[in-house]
Amino acid sequence: MAPSAPCTRAATSLRMKQIALDNKIRTIRHLRVQLATERRGLATIKKEHESIQVALEASHKTIVGLTEIGLCMSKKIERMKARKQHIRESHLECHQKMQARIQAAEDSIQEKQLIIEALVEEKASLLQTIQGLQENNGAPAPFDDEWEEEPEEEGPEDIPMGEGEIDDE
Repeated sequence: MAPSAPCTRAATSLRMKQIALDNKIRTIRHLRVQLATERRGLATIKKEHESIQVALEASHKTIVGLTEIGLCMSKKIERMKARKQHIRESHLECHQKMQARIQAAEDSIQEKQLIIEALVEEKASLLQTIQGLQENNGAPAPFDDEWEEEPEEEGPEDIPMGEGEIDDE
């Protein structure tokens, strides 16, 4: 017997629905696989993001530390420059004082030299006057230009050392 049309139509309809259902199941499986792949990719991206975040924070801390070191070094350099300037000024002031002292000493030496020259001239004049007076009076010259040298003093006598004495020389 031949199957009846309604039964065949119902079976065909049922078969079509089964095929559509199978297609949807395959699509759902495929979408689930894609979703799992996307989730794994997102997890990997999330881990990379976290490691980048940690590295960024470490870099930020390093930059802050280096900035602090740079500021500290800048302050030290400024202090060193100020100290160097102070030393220069102090050195210049000291140099000027020494120059003033040297000039004062040179002036004093010149004054003393002039006084000595004046005394020598006065001595020569006095000697001429005395010699002139002696010649007028016919007396022997008490002074002549040759001076007697005084005998040199001898150093301490060498005393023989006894035993146990220490020689400091």
